[in-house]
Amino acid sequence: MANTKQKLFQKRRLRVRNKLRKMANGRPRLSVHRSNKNISVQLIDDVKGVTLAAASTLEKDLGVAGSNNREAAAKVGAAIAERAKAAGVEECYFDRGGFLYHGKVKALADAARDGGLKF
Repeated sequence: MANTKQKLFQKRRLRVRNKLRKMANGRPRLSVHRSNKNISVQLIDDVKGVTLAAASTLEKDLGVAGSNNREAAAKVGAAIAERAKAAGVEECYFDRGGFLYHGKVKALADAARDGGLKF
């Protein structure tokens, strides 16, 4: 039985998340979602089950509405770093989901690190 792209993505996503949960130590999770048109990121406290901060290319005030490229991902990463600091979060762990750490996901992570988030 051949694995479909969706099944392989789900397996990779669960594998990454389970490895990260073991190393969490109470830190919030920086979760990334990338679609064909947009990229979004959330800072989630899994202990309380709440979202502490979020950023997306769907927001008009970032100036990259509807674009999905490395520059837009970098702006979203900088925005989430700023909002995380406002929420009082300095450290988190990076949950890339099933997405490869390359291109847009890497640009977002680098911009968040440059903004002051540690992961």
